[in-house]
Amino acid sequence: MQVFEVRYLDMVKRCIENDEQFGVVSLLEGSETRVPDQHDTLANGGTMARITECVTPMAGLLQISCIGTTRFHVRSTHQLKHGLWMADVENVDDDMVVPIPTEQQDVADALGSLIRSLQKKQISIAKMPLAPPYRLDEAGWVANRWCELLRLPQEEKQRLLLQENPVLRLELIQDVLSENGLLDQ
Repeated sequence: MQVFEVRYLDMVKRCIENDEQFGVVSLLEGSETRVPDQHDTLANGGTMARITECVTPMAGLLQISCIGTTRFHVRSTHQLKHGLWMADVENVDDDMVVPIPTEQQDVADALGSLIRSLQKKQISIAKMPLAPPYRLDEAGWVANRWCELLRLPQEEKQRLLLQENPVLRLELIQDVLSENGLLDQ
């Protein structure tokens, strides 16, 4: 990500100095650019992000790489004067490690095929949309990666990612993939 707005520059610097993470929440309604009297609607959940790399190519610009860590539900929010949203959140427990059910193996196989095709194209790990280790035998991991990759309406993506049952999440992803002709018949 490229960071250049003062509110985000301050947040990133504070996160780096204090070894803290920041939350990423989708904006469901409104605009990232502040507009007077505009009403913003934030999603009711998101993901914590840890900054893994930070480069300053010029004054007033940071380029950061991040990795998502834990999911959370938003309890309440408030916006600071300079526009940064703050929230009280409750972490969502990590998924239980559940093997891929036989009925959803095609979903994991399709993701494995996608990963292999990207590797054959010699796309570097840094540029891949998925980071190893590839846990193609875990229902939650496979479902979450598809949630990240698929172009779904934000509300749908949000609903799927916050679904606490990893097998149900995988079944719902299977339905989406089937409806869009993305699974081998």
